[in-house]
Amino acid sequence: MKSESLKILDLIGQAIFDKKGSNILVLDVKGISTMTDYFVIAEGNVDRHVKAICQSIRDAMKAQGYQAIHVEGESDADWIVIDFGEFVIHLFVPELREKYALEELWREGKIVDLHITTGKEGIK
Repeated sequence: MKSESLKILDLIGQAIFDKKGSNILVLDVKGISTMTDYFVIAEGNVDRHVKAICQSIRDAMKAQGYQAIHVEGESDADWIVIDFGEFVIHLFVPELREKYALEELWREGKIVDLHITTGKEGIK
């Protein structure tokens, strides 16, 4: 049986995917970071796209009873951080994701496999 955390991570991943977000990565940083258990890192094409992905995540999480503790960067929207406590989501435009390379900073984190419905299941 899947843990509640993994179900929520799948929900976040699905919200990103459904808004055409890309390069989705989830890192389990329990034991490495004292700020959170999971980092979700993804990107949108441009700032407006990043902002739309952010709203999609917030809507999906709100439907599950989760409210963001803090959201940073929505005005510029080239790097938005959404803090849900156990889950911290970093949404970037591609240039900033490459520049800050959070994956490298948290490389000791374990990669979490997401289960996202792509709409292509069952097509042969």
